[in-house]
Amino acid sequence: MKVMLRRGTTGKLMAYVAKKDLEEEVVSETDLNGNKILTLANGWELELSNLMEPLKLPQTVEAKRLS
Repeated sequence: MKVMLRRGTTGKLMAYVAKKDLEEEVVSETDLNGNKILTLANGWELELSNLMEPLKLPQTVEAKRLS
């Protein structure tokens, strides 16, 4: 699924999933086998691969929902 990442007004990382019309704050980030796992405030975990560091925002990336 396509996810747009941006910084919110408070400076926190936000994730927007257009197909679900969902925008949530990213509460944690972890690395797993070269991929980044983002945990959203609603409990969703998204796996992102090929994410460039440092992160340039706003950016649309392909993500896989883990839970």
